[in-house]
This record gives sequence, C-alpha cells and structure tokens, in this order.
Amino acid sequence: MNDQDQPKSAYTHDFLKTYQGLIAFGWDRETDEQSIICYLQMFSNDALMKTLAGRLTDNEINDILNLIHRLLKAHLTESEYHRLFLKEDHR
Repeated sequence: MNDQDQPKSAYTHDFLKTYQGLIAFGWDRETDEQSIICYLQMFSNDALMKTLAGRLTDNEINDILNLIHRLLKAHLTESEYHRLFLKEDHR
C-alpha cells in the first residue's frame, strides 16, 4: 500500500482536539493514560516534527524507532498492527 492508496485523514489526533482534562503524570492511572495520548499527539504534530527531525541525532532517531517498535510488538497483534498503525486491511 502506498500513500496514494490511503487518504491522509486515516491518521487522526481527535483526542487532543477534544480533551478537556488535566495533562499531568503521576496523579492517577487514568490521567497518566490520557496525558500520554495528549503528549504523543502533540509530539507528532507536523510543524514540530518538521523542526525536530532535522535536529535529532542518528542515535536519537534509532532510540525513538526502537521504543515505538518494541511497544507495538509487545502490545498489538499482527492484525491490530496492520489495522491501527499501518491503516491497512490485513487478514
């Protein structure tokens, strides 16, 4: 699947747009979960990533990639990985 096959709107940041709660860590599990969603959606913002990507070292890029891959592999089935992360139909 290439970029032309999948509309850009498949990737969303709706939680951040609508979340009204506290963004903080260490308060309670629910707040931590909601806060990590906000932080990651804020972090992946196009303008921030365009600025930050060119400033990251090769090691920092590899560290981020390794963390993401480790988390996806540990917590998603193969089908979930394809459907939720890659946004493709995988049976």
